[in-house]
Amino acid sequence: MAKVKLTTPVNESEIRDLQAGDKIELSGVVYTARDAAHSRLVDALERGAELPFELAGSALYYVGPAPAKPGEVIGSAGPTTSYRMDPFTPQLLKEGLKVMIGKGDRSEDVITAMQEEGAVYLAATGGAAALISECIKETEIIAYPDLETEAVRKLVVEKLPLICVIDSYGKNLYNRK
Repeated sequence: MAKVKLTTPVNESEIRDLQAGDKIELSGVVYTARDAAHSRLVDALERGAELPFELAGSALYYVGPAPAKPGEVIGSAGPTTSYRMDPFTPQLLKEGLKVMIGKGDRSEDVITAMQEEGAVYLAATGGAAALISECIKETEIIAYPDLETEAVRKLVVEKLPLICVIDSYGKNLYNRK
């Protein structure tokens, strides 16, 4: 298991080099989206509308951060359970999404799509929301502000600590058979 520094946007060869169990230090731009935002993103794709950010090579963090306290960039920003995004994920992967960040296992449909499209699922540690928020250097709402904490945000992160729990070959640390 390697320690890997990864910067977004990423390409498929970088993703194919990652293995389940690798410790990742992620820097660059990461977008936030939870289930309501995922539904709108997929709806936009189905209508042929432009998305609020480029999916190719991007990273999505499943989080609805708490409001920032005065003098802070963002509030608590812990991961949400990822399976709620599973109905929408294969279509986003087909459009170029390469990195997903959350907690908990993924469906077989998502894992199959990850293998086909060359994507990974990284886990952020639940309960470490304060530590995670320290890695977020900038934040801006870029879409769906009516969703409030679940609006799509553009985050700039530095050295966000993550674990590759499902790699692009389907190896899954949640299923250690």
